Amino acid sequence: MNEKLDKRLRATLFRTRLAEAMRLRDTNQSALARAIGVDRSTVSQLLTGTGARLPNAQVVGECAGALGISADWLLGLTDRPETAADMLANTLSLTEAPRALVDEQIFAWHKEAAGYKIRHVPAGLPDMLKTRAMLQWEYAPHLGRSTDQAIGASEDRMAWMRAARSDYEIALPLFEIESFARGEGYYRDLPEDIRRAQLDHFIAVTSQLYPGLRLYLFDARRLYSAPVTIFGPLLAVLYLGRNYLVFRDTERVQAMTLHFDGLLREAAISARALPDHLRALRDEVG
Repeated sequence: MNEKLDKRLRATLFRTRLAEAMRLRDTNQSALARAIGVDRSTVSQLLTGTGARLPNAQVVGECAGALGISADWLLGLTDRPETAADMLANTLSLTEAPRALVDEQIFAWHKEAAGYKIRHVPAGLPDMLKTRAMLQWEYAPHLGRSTDQAIGASEDRMAWMRAARSDYEIALPLFEIESFARGEGYYRDLPEDIRRAQLDHFIAVTSQLYPGLRLYLFDARRLYSAPVTIFGPLLAVLYLGRNYLVFRDTERVQAMTLHFDGLLREAAISARALPDHLRALRDEVG
């Protein structure tokens, strides 16, 4: 609310919003008077006065606190009735990120965003494109139930996500796929046959699902991105390791979307060129 209000209009708006807040909280004048430490007649005057005079800041603040609303909203300075703390809680949250193949929270966010474009910078290779052998090697130490059960459940989830009519754009650091192909760093103990089969799988899936699935490789020496997934216009999720940091406010979701789109514009390997690049890497494997 940006316009400057006349004093009388602001006083009228205060009375209207105070009455609305009391109705939504199912409270009466006596209860509010007790909560803010004034006489009932004072609350009555706040609600029924006809002049341009507003109550003092102490009374406004006590009313807002008792009713769980923003004092700025009562005074017509904003159209958002939530307190700053409530707005932060509604737009930013921290949830657990288990190191497990079947992540219920991630799947719930995918279902919520079904039909929207999903933009994804994974922490490693994208789970939904991994072979069964790759999943067994990577997740076996972390799975609480049998590996086959967990992988079967994961494959069911991946099948659902692929059929959810969402476009997927994935941006992966170039060094990640090259380290994988060469068995370096994180992948140093991964057998050659699993790496070769995984590269063949990447080639097949990214070719078959294009353009609904587009995988780009960016040069991390020029650009950096933390692991993040952006679920359409609804939310953006940063992966911190043990937790997800979840943003639902439009401004931050849009900022992360612009960041992701910048990765694609500057990609070293485009989605169209990816299969040829993967074939060259596969040929390097033993």
